[in-house]
Amino acid sequence: MTLSLDNFLSSRKELIEGKLPLYVSGLKGPASIKEAMIYSLSAGGKRIRPALVLAVLNAFGKREEIGIPAACAVEMIHTYSLIHDDLPSMDDDDLRRGKPTNHKVYGEALAILSGDGLLTHSFGLIADQQDISAEKRLALISELVKASGIEGMVGGQVADMQGEAKNLPLSELEYIHEHKTAKLLAFSIIAGAILAEASNDEIAKLREFAYHIGIAFQIQDDILDIEGQQSKIGKPVGSDETNKKTTYPSLLTLPGAKQKLEDHITHAKAILANINIQSGLLEELCDLIASRDH
Repeated sequence: MTLSLDNFLSSRKELIEGKLPLYVSGLKGPASIKEAMIYSLSAGGKRIRPALVLAVLNAFGKREEIGIPAACAVEMIHTYSLIHDDLPSMDDDDLRRGKPTNHKVYGEALAILSGDGLLTHSFGLIADQQDISAEKRLALISELVKASGIEGMVGGQVADMQGEAKNLPLSELEYIHEHKTAKLLAFSIIAGAILAEASNDEIAKLREFAYHIGIAFQIQDDILDIEGQQSKIGKPVGSDETNKKTTYPSLLTLPGAKQKLEDHITHAKAILANINIQSGLLEELCDLIASRDH
């Protein structure tokens, strides 16, 4: 029987949310920082990134269990980035997913260190995974470094900060979002492909697929900042305009941004059609990314 996307996401979300605090609570270290790390890991969210790791393994007909460490690792990095993004020196946000941000609960110093802890431990999860080869562990860590460091998310965050209060051209906006958002989503997809022993050609196609859904994800974020409901997105609507950020709607108009979003989803699905996998869940995930309301 084919698994529905709703059942897949809810069951894998429950699985990942059960594993994340366990990976932290067993560490040797001060209870205070472990509590702060688990606080943000347990703050909810869509868990799209870990779900993508498992969905790709599912598409290749492989055991999803081998993807759990990589799935939790990418969620830890995503969570650390949110903790740091919310700091007064960055976006200065008081709420994240409807709850007080980490630094509002634990103070700035512990928030910074809890983010640092999540970042470093994420690599340990993969390095310590014993049911895959050393070659696969090295490949996964190399991909995660590129996706999360200055060639990926960190570099995109720097460009995003430097672009505030500036009228950026579309090419610079796309650079920011490819690196800040799409690269980490791409890691999830490539991680699943590496673990599934996909061919080089399949991995290349999935990289292109990941680029399109990553940009689509960010375009929908920009749209939700205009049309979303605070109760669902967990933060004030209109913050992009308040912070004078260039967005897809500000450059392309709201209808233009929606068309751009549709174009990226169409390209993503076309790529999936050219890979010999069971792509149903990934196609449905494309539609979810385009239509999500939080």
